[in-house]
Amino acid sequence: MLIIDATDTIMGRLASYCAKLALRGEEIVIVNAEKAVISGSKEFVFRKYLERRHRKSVINPRRFGPKFPRTPQGILRRAIRGMLPYKQDKGKRAFKRIKVYVGVPKEFEGKEFIKLEKAHVSKLKIPKYVYLYELSKYLGAKL
Repeated sequence: MLIIDATDTIMGRLASYCAKLALRGEEIVIVNAEKAVISGSKEFVFRKYLERRHRKSVINPRRFGPKFPRTPQGILRRAIRGMLPYKQDKGKRAFKRIKVYVGVPKEFEGKEFIKLEKAHVSKLKIPKYVYLYELSKYLGAKL
């Protein structure tokens, strides 16, 4: 089982790394999901995720869907799911092998975490990013 610390890690790069490992059969635990970052200006990221939350059907505007998460762990899990063939059996099994937590649960305290240096926020050429907890607060999550 791999325990990955998402502190100051770019969400997309973390998601693609975890998706590849899960497809190979690895059990993955991601801690500190709220400290992961999404690259881009704050206005752009907020507008993009708010539009996803308010998307409705053209045929029946009262019908809501697809459902997009508000919490940091939900947003990160959704990003990972987008990189898996989740409608196929191998993708479903891979997605079940991934656990995402806000903070560090008691069962993982004192254990060694993996930091992804390839996905660190310092790798961004233009340092514009938003933390997942800021995005969640903006979307109305109860943290």
